[in-house]
Amino acid sequence: MDKIPYSSPRTMDHSELLEMAQQDSAQAKILKQSLEHLASGLAGDTLKEMAQEVLSGRMGLRDAAAVAAYAEEAVEQSAPLAERWAALSEGEREALAAEGRSRLDEERRQLEDGRRAEAENRSGTKARHDGRGWSLY
Repeated sequence: MDKIPYSSPRTMDHSELLEMAQQDSAQAKILKQSLEHLASGLAGDTLKEMAQEVLSGRMGLRDAAAVAAYAEEAVEQSAPLAERWAALSEGEREALAAEGRSRLDEERRQLEDGRRAEAENRSGTKARHDGRGWSLY
């Protein structure tokens, strides 16, 4: 399989990430960050290629998961994580779950703060020719 360079004029379709995250923008953002980490080569060349394909918009995440080479590598890479998870005590698992919930809550707060600031910027600035502030009389 020939490798396609990472740079592409296309971009990924974020709606698929939102759909996979059940319309939770914070989870979609974390999923995208995970793809960006994989694209850096964090988990080897195969998953790097897969993540780059998805981030560039050349392939959807579901389509990538259906590629045998990508799926097999993802399973292989996740096996040690599953083993470590199984070896944790119930308390350790709950602590990690709480940490994950905390990260999601923080992402949600940041996204909401960004939306609020954007809305304030839009409402606080007039359009150049909005007609307010002058009169013929």
